[in-house]
Amino acid sequence: MEGLRQPRRASTLAAQVSDQLREQLASGRWPVGTRIPGEMELAEMLGVSRNTIREALRALIHLGLLEARVGDGTYVRVTSELEAVLLRRAATTRPADVLELRAVLEEHAAGLAAERRSAADTARLRELLAAARESNRSGSMARVAAADGAFHLAVVRAGGNELLVELYEYLGNALSALLAALPWDAEVTAEHEHWHGALVDAIAAGDAVAARNAASTLVGVTIRLSAAATAKQDGTAGTGRYADE
Repeated sequence: MEGLRQPRRASTLAAQVSDQLREQLASGRWPVGTRIPGEMELAEMLGVSRNTIREALRALIHLGLLEARVGDGTYVRVTSELEAVLLRRAATTRPADVLELRAVLEEHAAGLAAERRSAADTARLRELLAAARESNRSGSMARVAAADGAFHLAVVRAGGNELLVELYEYLGNALSALLAALPWDAEVTAEHEHWHGALVDAIAAGDAVAARNAASTLVGVTIRLSAAATAKQDGTAGTGRYADE
């Protein structure tokens, strides 16, 4: 396979193979959700034993980059070690902690977006704002979470900080899962729509203070919902307007 090269030192074969496979994941050769080549095929490509391949794959599975499915092969779970670490940590911490981290990132990113946005960024945000409003009327919380994630990622992108974008992207799956589980109703939806609009208007106007305020208020709505959902974790069914998909 193009891009894979044979390891050179026998004493570190498994580590070198692991590094080679990490490079392929980071390059996007094997996207998230796809099955990577089998052990025999990888062994032939790299000129090493299947035992070496197996050891390298075990290391990547332990890191959370790959997922072994019994009888079905090995699949890409994430393409970055940082993403794997963040997802693992998010899965074992309080939802409020994840949302507070989101607040820190989004507030700062909103201010940057107001200072650095281009006309194309503003047009894209208005487009995604319309899509988010449409998703609110779909009856599907999964669609709402996806549209919300796309909107906020576009805000972060408009800030022009590539590292911030990368970090926010890595948190995306954890954030979407949290949003999809929250008890939204018509009142909360209206509040959310209002502040989404206020955020876009502030960014378009170049008002960094107003943009940070709108971003902070939006995350505050989500934190409030999360706290209410946590308080009701006694086995009773939710009464939100959105059904699970």
